[in-house]
Amino acid sequence: MLLSDRIVIDPDLVHGRPAIRGTRMRVADVLSLLASGASTPEILEDYPYLTEEDIKASLQYAAAQANHTVLIAS
Repeated sequence: MLLSDRIVIDPDLVHGRPAIRGTRMRVADVLSLLASGASTPEILEDYPYLTEEDIKASLQYAAAQANHTVLIAS
């Protein structure tokens, strides 16, 4: 799955924050729900316009953002 199939960054949508394509649900909102202990089935029940693939894409997006080189200037 390509992240671009599921995640969009559009300045006219939720102030340019990463969001699930076709919705106004931010990736950060999905991650917050997961971090607070919500399960995938619970999220899908509360937000029926999301899919399991959307939740996986949110996690993939977060992992990609966390996987970058950190340079320390001396």
